[in-house]
Amino acid sequence: MFDLIVRNASLPDGRTGIDVAVRGERIDALEPHAVLAGAAARREIDAAGMLLSPPFVDAHFHMDATLSLGLPRLNQSGTLLEGIALWGELKPHLTQEAIVERALAYCDMAVARGLLAIRSHVDTSDPRLLAVDALLEVKRRVAPYLDLQLVAFPQDGVLRYEPRRDDPSCTLTAVELLERALDRGVDVVGGIPHFERTMEDGRESVRLLCELAAARGLRVDMHCDESDDPLSRHIETLAYHARRLGLQGRVTGSHLTSMHSMDNYYVSKLIPLIAEAGVSAIANPLINITLQGRHDTYPKRRGMTRVPELMAAGVPLAFGHDCVMDPWYPMGSGDMLEVASMGLQVAQMTGQAGMRASFDAVTETPARILGLEGYGLAPGCHADMVLLQARDPIEAIRLRATRLAVVRRGRVVAEQRPATSTLHLDGRPGQVDFLHRR
Repeated sequence: MFDLIVRNASLPDGRTGIDVAVRGERIDALEPHAVLAGAAARREIDAAGMLLSPPFVDAHFHMDATLSLGLPRLNQSGTLLEGIALWGELKPHLTQEAIVERALAYCDMAVARGLLAIRSHVDTSDPRLLAVDALLEVKRRVAPYLDLQLVAFPQDGVLRYEPRRDDPSCTLTAVELLERALDRGVDVVGGIPHFERTMEDGRESVRLLCELAAARGLRVDMHCDESDDPLSRHIETLAYHARRLGLQGRVTGSHLTSMHSMDNYYVSKLIPLIAEAGVSAIANPLINITLQGRHDTYPKRRGMTRVPELMAAGVPLAFGHDCVMDPWYPMGSGDMLEVASMGLQVAQMTGQAGMRASFDAVTETPARILGLEGYGLAPGCHADMVLLQARDPIEAIRLRATRLAVVRRGRVVAEQRPATSTLHLDGRPGQVDFLHRR
C-alpha cells in the first residue's frame, strides 16, 4: 500500500491522466491512471485533471528584511537608495527575535503558496551578525517543510565597508565578517560589486569573493550591476573569474539590470561569455521594473535584464521575488506565479514557449541553480508537489492559480478550496471558476 496517491493529474510537460504514488518521503511511481487504478493508498487526492507541479522555488530573496515595512519609517521616494538608507537606519534597532518572527511568518505564507525552497541573501555588514544568526535559526526550524539556502551578502560592500567608528571593539573587515558567517553555516558567497566606490573596487571585490568561494568549495551568487548605468559591467568580471577558477555551474549573477541599457554590440559579446562560463542569471521582475529607470523622464526604461536573449543563449535564468513588504518594496505576497506573470509580460514573452519558460523560471530552473537534490516529478524524487487550480502552466500563471494542495515529503502541509464565484444572473450559470473552456 502507498502512503499517498494523487489521481488523474495533468503535468507541466503536457501529460494528462497521470497518477503519482508516494511511499514514505519519495515518489515511488508515476504512471497513467490505467496502470495504477487498482493501487491503494492511505490517502488519495483526486486532481480532477488539474495541474500537478513540482513546488515553486524562489532563487533570490531577502528574508532578513521581509515584512519590516514601515520600520523605522516608510520609503517615501520608493527608490533603491532610500531603501538601502532605511535598512541602515533599522539595523541598529533589530533584534534576533523580531527577525525570526517575521521570517517564520513569511515562510508560513510561502508554504501556503506552494513555495518550498528559497535562496535568501542575509546581510553580513553588521559586526553582531545578528541577521545571520537569526536566519540560521529560521533555517533550522523550517527544515521539515521548506528548504532555506542562505547567501552571505555584504550589503555595504566588501571594500567600501568600514568598521563601526562608534565602537572601537568592532574592527573586523567585511571579508572577515563574511567568513564568520560562512563558518556558522551560511551556504553561498554573495557580493555587490556595483555598490563599491569605484569600478576598479567592484572588480577587485568580485575577484576576492570568487577566490574565497573556490577555496571553500561554495557557490557564488552576486548582486551584479543592479543599475541603469550601461558601463556597470561586473557580470563580465564575474564570468571571467568563474571560468578562471573552475566554478562553472556554481556561479549566479542576480539582477543584471544594467544589461537593459547596454549597447547591443557589447551585449552580443557578453551573453556568449556568460554562457561559456556556465554562469546562471536571476531576474527579479517585480523589483527590477519598480526600482530601475527612476532617473528617466520618457521614454522610461523597464530595467529588467535581457531575459529572452539570455534564455536563447542557453543561460539558466530564474525569476526571483526579491522583496516582500520591506524598505525596498511595499507589495508582494510570496506568490511566484505573480513573479512569473510580471516577468513574461515585461520581457514580452507571450508566445507559447515563452510563457512555459516563465513557469520553468519559478520551478525547475531555480531548483537547478540552487542545486536542490531530489527535485522534480519522477520516481525517486522527493514527494514535494503543488496541485494548482489550472490545467496547464500558462493557465496557472494567468490565474495565479489557487493552490489546492501543497505536499512536502509526502505529507499535505497546506490546502485551499477551489476559487469560484457565485453569480445571480438570469439565464446564466450560477457559478464561474475562471478556467478556459476549450
